Amino acid sequence: MRGLKQDLTASTAQDGTLAARLAHVRRHAALVLHIEQLWPALQPTMAMLGVYTLAGLLRLPQHLPDGLRLVSVAGWLSLCGWRLHTDLGRLRPTMPEDIDRRIEQASGLRNRPLASLTDTPAPLPPARNTLLWPAHRQRLLGSLGQLRAGWPALAPKDRTPQLAAAGLVLALAVASGVAGSSAPGRILAAFIPGRDDPDVPLPHIDAWITPPAYAPDAPVFLSPNRPAPQMQEGARLTVIVNGMASHPVLQGTHGMVVQDAKRQKLDPHSWKLEATLTHSGLLRLTGRGRTLASWSMTILPDLAPQAAWGPSPGAPGKGDWHTRLPYTASHAYGLSDMQVVLHAAHPARGANPKRELSIPLPLTGHPKSVKNVIVPDLSEDPWAGQDVTGQIVATATSGHQGQSEPATFKLGSRVFHSPIARAILDVRRRFALEQEKRDDTAQDLEALGEAPGPVREHTGMFLNLTSIVALLENADIDTQTARTSATNLLWDLALDIEDRRTGDNASAQASIDVRAAQADVAQKLADMKRNGTHDQQAQEELEQSLKALQDAIARKMQALADNALRNHTAIPDLPGFSAAGNKAFDRLMKQLRADAANGRSGDAMQRLQEMENATERMRNATPQDLAALAQQLQAQQKAREQAAALHDLATKESSLLDHAQSRLDEHVRALSQQQRDLADDGDGEAAEYANLPTSELLRRLGLSAPPNMGEGSTGPQPSSGNAPPPSGLPDPAKAEAQASARRTERATQHALEQALSELKDEFKELTGKTPDAFEQARKSMAMARKALADGDDAAAASAEEKALEALRQSRKQMQDSMKGNGQNTTPSFLPSFGGSGDGSSGSGNAGESGNGQPSDTAGEGGDDEDTTGKDPLGRKEGEGADQNTDDSTHIPDTVARQRAREIEQELRRRDSDRTRPQQELEYLDRLLKPF
Repeated sequence: MRGLKQDLTASTAQDGTLAARLAHVRRHAALVLHIEQLWPALQPTMAMLGVYTLAGLLRLPQHLPDGLRLVSVAGWLSLCGWRLHTDLGRLRPTMPEDIDRRIEQASGLRNRPLASLTDTPAPLPPARNTLLWPAHRQRLLGSLGQLRAGWPALAPKDRTPQLAAAGLVLALAVASGVAGSSAPGRILAAFIPGRDDPDVPLPHIDAWITPPAYAPDAPVFLSPNRPAPQMQEGARLTVIVNGMASHPVLQGTHGMVVQDAKRQKLDPHSWKLEATLTHSGLLRLTGRGRTLASWSMTILPDLAPQAAWGPSPGAPGKGDWHTRLPYTASHAYGLSDMQVVLHAAHPARGANPKRELSIPLPLTGHPKSVKNVIVPDLSEDPWAGQDVTGQIVATATSGHQGQSEPATFKLGSRVFHSPIARAILDVRRRFALEQEKRDDTAQDLEALGEAPGPVREHTGMFLNLTSIVALLENADIDTQTARTSATNLLWDLALDIEDRRTGDNASAQASIDVRAAQADVAQKLADMKRNGTHDQQAQEELEQSLKALQDAIARKMQALADNALRNHTAIPDLPGFSAAGNKAFDRLMKQLRADAANGRSGDAMQRLQEMENATERMRNATPQDLAALAQQLQAQQKAREQAAALHDLATKESSLLDHAQSRLDEHVRALSQQQRDLADDGDGEAAEYANLPTSELLRRLGLSAPPNMGEGSTGPQPSSGNAPPPSGLPDPAKAEAQASARRTERATQHALEQALSELKDEFKELTGKTPDAFEQARKSMAMARKALADGDDAAAASAEEKALEALRQSRKQMQDSMKGNGQNTTPSFLPSFGGSGDGSSGSGNAGESGNGQPSDTAGEGGDDEDTTGKDPLGRKEGEGADQNTDDSTHIPDTVARQRAREIEQELRRRDSDRTRPQQELEYLDRLLKPF
C-alpha cells in the first residue's frame, strides 16, 4: 500500500494529483448513487402529495368544513409520512465497490482498473513479484484518463410508472393553468384548515370611526382599501364582519397603534371588533388567511391645553385682602377643569415642603378658550401675606393636562389691629404649616388665654380657646384632623376678637352668624356640584340655608345702622338704607338660586363669594365709610331725580309730536278724499283702499311694512312749508282752532326748552360733565318752536322727532357719565351684580353695567319685570310664527284676485305721489320695481 500511495502522489494529471481527483470523484459518485436510491423511495409519497395538491387546485377539500378538512389533511399527511418512512427504511448503504464501479461505468474504463488498484498479486517468487506487479500498476495508472461520476438516472425504468408520473404532472399543469393567479392560494387553502382561497367571496364589512367624546362629531364610515379621513387621537374604530366562520383580526402596521381592542361574536358568522386609534399608520383587517380590508389613517394628536397667567397676579393693593388671579387657557376641543396650584415660594424652616393649595377656577360648560380674572378671598390660608409660586393647571375634555409657567406673587391678607388676634394667627400659621407640634401649640394657646386682653375678659371667647386646647391635647384625635379643626376654629376666634375690638357685641355676633350661614351654603353648593344632584330635596335644603343667610345679613345690616346712630354718623333715610341693602342682597340671592337650580354651581359659588366680600366690607366699616356712603346715596338720589325729569321732558315732547301728526293727518285725509272721488269707479272698493294706510295695504297683500312706516299715512303727504293748499276753502273754525293749538304748543315747547337748560346745568354741577345730546335736543326744540310759529306742522313734527332722539341719546350719555364719575356704583357695603371678570366663562345679568355694577335702571324692571307671554328668546308668544292655523291649500278666487289688483293699483298711485314721505316712496320703489 505504501507503494500505491507513492505512485498515486507521484502520478499527476490535468486536474492535479490522482489521489485528490479520485477522492473528489468518489464523493460525487456516492451522492449520485444515494440520489438514485432515494428518488424511487420518494416517488410514492410525492405522488400522494401531488394527488392532494390536484384536489386542492380543483377546490375539493375547500368545500369541507374546517374540522373535517383538518381531519382529512392530517390523515393524508400521516399516510404520506408512513409511506415515506417505509420506503426510506428499505434503502441500503452505498459500498466503496459500488462507488468505484459507478466511476468506471461513467468514465468508460474497461477491465475495472480502480478495483485493480487495491488488488494484491498471487504468490510468486520474490524477484518476479518485485518487478512485474509494480509495472502492472504503473500501466493501469497511466491508462486512467478523465474520471467521472455521471448524473443520477431518475426516470422510472418501467413504462407504467412513467405514464402515471407524466399523467399526474400534466393534470397539475392543467389545473394550475385553469386556476391562474389563484393557484397558490388554492394550494395553501387545501393544506391549511381555516384558510380561504382567493376565489371565496369576501365577507360583508361595515366599518366606521366614532370621534372621541372631546370632539363630538358624526361617525365617519369607511370604504375598504380607501384612505380614511383625518381623525382625532382616541377615535374609536368599529368593524362589523358578516359571513365569516372564524374571527377576524385587526393589525396595525407602519406606526399604527391599536389600543383597547375588543372582539365580540354576534352570531356564528358575524363578528364585531372595536379598537382605539392613537397613531397614524396602516390598519389591516385579516381573516382566514386573507386581507379583508386595509385603511391608511392619519390620526391628529391631541395636544395639551395651553394655559398662561394674566397680568399682575397677587394681592391687588394695600388694604385689600383678596388675591387677584388672572388667567387664560385654550384648547381646540374645550376645557373641562381648571385650577390654580400654589406652593410656598420660600418654605419656612420646619414647614412641610409638600404642602400645596388648590383653587378651582370657574368654567361655564366646556369653552375652547377662556380669559378671566377671579379675586378669591385667600386670607384664611396660613400663607396669607407671603410669597407663593403658582401654576395654572388646565384639563381638556380629552383628559390631557397643561400647565402654565410658574409665577411668584403675594397672597392677600387681612389687617388685624388686635395684638391678641395677631398672636393667635401666628400660632395658627406655625401649626398649620407643621412647624411645631400639637403640644407646643396647646401651650402657646394656654399662655395667650392667660394673658390680659379680650380673650380673658370675654367668657365665650375664653371657652372657645379652651376647647381648642382640649382638642389638641386629645390623643384620640389624629393629628391631621386636629390640625384641620384647630386651624378653622382659631381663624374664627381671631375674627371674633377683631370684631369685638370696638365693643359692638351685636355686630360681632351678626358677623359670626353670617360666616356660619355662608359656610353652610358653600357646603351645600359643593355637595350639589360634586354629586351632580339638583333634585327637589337638594333645592329645599339649599333654600333653607339661603334663608338663614338672608336673616343673618339682615341682622348685620341692622347692627350697622344702629352703630351709625350711636356714632352720630350722618346717614339720611336709615330705613331706606336698610331697604336698599336688603334689596341688593335679595337680588344676588335670586341669581344664586337660579344658578344652583340650573346646575351652574360655579356661578353660584361666585355669587356667594360676592356676598362674602360684601359682608366682610360691612364688618370692617368705619364711621368715615358710613359718611362716604351717605354722600353716595345722596348723589344717587339726585341722579334718579334727574333721570325722572328727563323722562318727563321726553313724554311731553312726544305729546307735542302727536298733536302735530294729528293735524297732518287731517290735512292728508282731505287730500285723499279728493283723490278717492276721482279714482272711485262707483263700486266703492277704490275708495276703501285709498282710505287705508300703506302698512295696512301691504298687510292685506301678505307683506310686512317697515317698522317705522307711519300707520296714519293714507293720502298724499304734504311737503314742508310750501305744500299747495287743497282745493276748496277750509273750515274757518277748524283753522282757528289749529292756530290756537299751535300757539299753545309753541309756549309749551319754549317751557320744555328752558327746563332742558336747567337740567343740563344741574347735571353738570353733579358730575362736571355735559352730554352733547343736550345741546342737540335744545336746537331741535327751537326749530320746532319756529316751525309752529310759521304754521308748518310737517317741519314741526320733523324737528320734534329729532328732539326725542336727542333726549334718548342724552339719557344714555347721562348713564355713561355717572358710571365714569363713580357716582352710580354700588355702595361699598352692598354686593355688586355680575363681576364676572374679563373672561368669557362668566355670566352677565340684566341691568348691569360693563364693570359689574348695577345701572340706575336696575330697579325699574330687572327681575320684577313681567315676563309672562314670552318665549325663551324673549319674544312675545306667536312672534315670528305663522299666524295662519289653516293647513289646507287655499286657491284665491276671482274676487280675491280683483282685490289684489286694486290694492296694487293703489300702491302704484301712491308711489307716483312724490309728496309722500321719502322712506315710504323708497320702500314702494323697491317693492314694485320687479313687477
